[in-house]
Amino acid sequence: MLHISKLLSGVALASLLMLGTAAAQTVLKSSDTHPDGYPTVEGVKYFGELIKERTAGRYGVEVYHSAQLGEEKDTIEQVRSGVIELNRVSMAPFNGTVKETIVPALPYIFRSEEHMHAVMDGPIGDQIKAAFEPAGLVALAFYDAGSRSFYNSKKPIKTVADMKGLKFRVIQSDIFVDMTAALGANATPMPYGEVYSSVETGVIDGAENNFPSYDTAKHFEVAKFLSLDQHTILPEVFVMNKAAFDKLTPEDQALFKQAAKDSVAKQRELWAKKTAESRATVEKAGAQINEVEKQGFIDAMKPVYAKHVKDDVLKKLVADVQAAK
Repeated sequence: MLHISKLLSGVALASLLMLGTAAAQTVLKSSDTHPDGYPTVEGVKYFGELIKERTAGRYGVEVYHSAQLGEEKDTIEQVRSGVIELNRVSMAPFNGTVKETIVPALPYIFRSEEHMHAVMDGPIGDQIKAAFEPAGLVALAFYDAGSRSFYNSKKPIKTVADMKGLKFRVIQSDIFVDMTAALGANATPMPYGEVYSSVETGVIDGAENNFPSYDTAKHFEVAKFLSLDQHTILPEVFVMNKAAFDKLTPEDQALFKQAAKDSVAKQRELWAKKTAESRATVEKAGAQINEVEKQGFIDAMKPVYAKHVKDDVLKKLVADVQAAK
């Protein structure tokens, strides 16, 4: 009986220790507007796995995908105020808060995805990351979001003239509004989740996005004409509430930054695979994809640059990006 009693006591003690360990874990909430399995969602999940492993379970990350915590505009405010700790969001909605994010959002600023990687992985990317801190955020990583192109329910777009009069949903960003206007079309900023029904009911004619979004949001069902103008190669940003980051020990801060950096390679790999799969999916479903006379689109962007690149900091940043190899 004494042996059994000791055994039970040992089991109880082990259970209490396990409960104590579980209770000690800090679970960080992270938001994403995209569905489960989407490359950005999986990138943040991978970051969470690395954090859990490298802190021996002291920290974990719970990813709320599919806009469960709200659309991007809402979750940006949530992460800035500390309601949630982490957020993966497009860079464009930060244009009014972090002026340096204007540069990566400019149409045709990047020559290719490889050019974008070289810029965002280097000193220019570090400069843009640092600019988030006065806004109460720490930019942990930049993720791939491919190139964005226009799609609509009416017709193929081959030249700038074909854009005239069409109504497109754009990201809630002045740059995207002005870019669309410069092409002769009408911009309607609205949450991502409202695009499908708005095209279906004729409120708008189409939108602009990358292949995975065009596919996973089923926009190809209501807007089958996708024209590859590739106006932006806009990276996504993975941010953390600065107050929450500052509470970490210096060792854990370094660990979080390294885990975020390590998650970028994983996310890029997933992105490339998903882009190819999504293009095949929408083509099989009947989407009509065409090239455009791109130089006309590039030439139309001069007033957009003139309006949004005014101060010396942004002018130098643009010049540095354009000079980067």
